[in-house]
Amino acid sequence: MTTAPPLTELLRAIDDPSRLRLLRLLSRMELAVGELAEVLEQSQPRISRHIRILTEAALVEKRKEGSWVFLKTRLDDSDSPMLAAADRMLAAAEREDEAFGELCAGDMRRLSAIRTAREASAEFYFARHADEWDRLRSLHSDDKRVEAKLAGLLRIDPAARDAAPLGRMLDIGTGTGRIAELFAPFASHVSAIDKSNDMLRVARARLQDLPPARLDLLQGDFTDLPFDDASFDTVLFHQVLHYAQLPELALAEAARVTRPGGRVAIVDFAAHAFEELRERDAHARLGFTDAQIDRLLGDAGFVLGDTASLKGEELTVRIWTGTRRDLIPQIAAKTAGTRRGGDTKVRTRP
Repeated sequence: MTTAPPLTELLRAIDDPSRLRLLRLLSRMELAVGELAEVLEQSQPRISRHIRILTEAALVEKRKEGSWVFLKTRLDDSDSPMLAAADRMLAAAEREDEAFGELCAGDMRRLSAIRTAREASAEFYFARHADEWDRLRSLHSDDKRVEAKLAGLLRIDPAARDAAPLGRMLDIGTGTGRIAELFAPFASHVSAIDKSNDMLRVARARLQDLPPARLDLLQGDFTDLPFDDASFDTVLFHQVLHYAQLPELALAEAARVTRPGGRVAIVDFAAHAFEELRERDAHARLGFTDAQIDRLLGDAGFVLGDTASLKGEELTVRIWTGTRRDLIPQIAAKTAGTRRGGDTKVRTRP
């Protein structure tokens, strides 16, 4: 359960109009320090002082991503009755306090400009890489066919959006955020992780309408996931496992953060001989055979489930699903040794 600060500390922390506005902005979306300064039309040092007070009172949490620092409110959808009450009070004040409401309305107009700038940045990135993505897409099955097949294997019913069949979902190697966006309506919470800052900027623009209480967008590596054990009901690898030098470590980490009975889905290429993907696109693996995935999943603690195959012009896309068994002590030891930087060795099967 989220721990609230003492009441007097909470009241001191929010006893400033700028900090009240900051909390209302962060209830809409995760924002960087520079973006908050732009919206509130204040200097970054001044905004940083306000943020320091809010973080020291545990009302806001910070996350560094490259040279940027992003902020997220801890009030929104909090399981602390006091923090949740504070969030409701600020929302009511925006509606009922005319002066405060006018300030918040102005902030929302400027926040709209931030959203537009993010979208423009994402479009520029897409345009710059469109040729190489189109080239790769031309080799395999249409993305929409793959996504529809994945949804079917995950037993998603578009007519039952409030059922959240995916539970807490982790999208590993989220890239542009397309898969996270597609399946967010069927998840109670979405965590998306990627190693690339450029890709995270694209994903952030795509996912910015998702309520901050339902989204964590983080920079990180799939061999060292920044999540607690058994945190997720569904874990997705969409066209990312072929970048792994040691896919067994990536799957062991996925198993660590998946609850017993939870599911994993891997979308990747069937084994192929297109060396150009290794040389030009940095693919560490030229796809996978069914036997390889079966053994990798089994070693990680998953039981192989339903699979599907979608043949394209040159490459075949395969989808493998699995269900998490109870935690295997050897798997936990392997991933712990890896995270400590030790020389723990994991057997790789062909």
